[in-house]
Amino acid sequence: MKYNISFILRISLISALGGLLFGYDWVVIGGAKPFYEKFFNISQIPSLQGWAMSSALLGCIFGASISGIISEKYGRKKSLIISALLFTVSAIGTGYASSFSFFIIYRLLGGMGIGLASTQSPIYIAEISPESLRGRFVSLNQLTIVIGILLAQIINYLIAEPVSRDASLEGIASSWNGQWGWRWMFWAETVPAASFLILAFFIPESPRWLVKMGKRDESNQILKKIGGIHFANITMEQISSSIANSIGKVDFKKLFDKNVYPIVIIGIVLAVFQQWCGINVVFNYAEEVFGAAGYGVNEILFNIILTGAVNLFFTVIAILSVDKWGRKNLMLLGSIGLAVFYIILGIFYYIDVQGIPVLIVIVSSIAIYAMTLAPVTWVVLSEIFPNKVRGSAMAVATTALWIACFILTYTFPLLNRSLNSYGTFWLYAAICILGFIFIKRNLIETKGKSLEEVEEIFKSST
Repeated sequence: MKYNISFILRISLISALGGLLFGYDWVVIGGAKPFYEKFFNISQIPSLQGWAMSSALLGCIFGASISGIISEKYGRKKSLIISALLFTVSAIGTGYASSFSFFIIYRLLGGMGIGLASTQSPIYIAEISPESLRGRFVSLNQLTIVIGILLAQIINYLIAEPVSRDASLEGIASSWNGQWGWRWMFWAETVPAASFLILAFFIPESPRWLVKMGKRDESNQILKKIGGIHFANITMEQISSSIANSIGKVDFKKLFDKNVYPIVIIGIVLAVFQQWCGINVVFNYAEEVFGAAGYGVNEILFNIILTGAVNLFFTVIAILSVDKWGRKNLMLLGSIGLAVFYIILGIFYYIDVQGIPVLIVIVSSIAIYAMTLAPVTWVVLSEIFPNKVRGSAMAVATTALWIACFILTYTFPLLNRSLNSYGTFWLYAAICILGFIFIKRNLIETKGKSLEEVEEIFKSST
């Protein structure tokens, strides 16, 4: 069957701009951290350090929790537009913040944008992609997340002026970095955010959501543009069958149906595991992670770019392999691979190995995460839920993901102080082993199957 690849790619990339802003907004704070902490006088207060880093995640939780209601009632397209607006306001406001309270408020708004985008971008792409290409196209969202991460890391590095190793807290606070540099790191996000806001008006609505709302003719026209008349007829029949008797309804009670809630539980566990596997502390707490290995501020900023480049390269590998190697195999590889690297990293910290060996292990951990758990979790979450509850189920799973991310981000400074760096990464290794066991026992392979076929397989296995 011949598909309109250019059309699918174009609207997928516009939707995936939500992923790029997700990545930028989520990571930019890591590069700004050494400077805004001095500006707000919180560099010696672990609880406020954790609050500054994790506040956006509370916004993520709220944004993800309401995304199901918004997307099921108003559609995927309007959800993406709202998220773009939140990103734009947050980027401008965070840079202008004159007090720690206002800084937190605008970080919360940005987090709401992340919560909406992280839910709706993969759903939208999954619902407009043919099954044989769905893994690759949904992985584009992860690719743009990684590009956003790398973009933030590069911009942070270019904006920040060099800092001497013996610089005092007062000196950093009164420097250009402490007064203006961190502000420009946030303001730079305005360009992609405004672009996303404009372009989101030009993508079509999800054809599966349109059928659910009784707009069959409009859906049929979009499906014809995606894959022609034959593809449209087959897909319309599959969609209609899977969402019979659910047109126009937003009913969260369906999540507790005996054929649905086991799938929701699997989605929640996978979402939580993607965060509790621990790799994201490297991006959010690079200062502590690399500082424990003997690196200074300037070296840390450069190492962050290195990790971002590796993240991007192996995400591209994931896109090329996800529809060949399969989702389950990649997730198993990521789980056990991270466990091994964390054990080695913990040993290095324990015996006080510093410099290049630690950097190699950290970069290797990011590489295996980038080609497995990072993109594949989003692919699986966009595939496994039934059509009639996909928006609400995805909202629940994504909410769980951001709650897990909040806990991870808030607790790392506390764990790092109580368990030391080695104990913290050994704890993450144990979680990865448990994740491996769960995936091995509970996840089915969804490669090469339509969303409706995946639904039937899960239904027969529950």
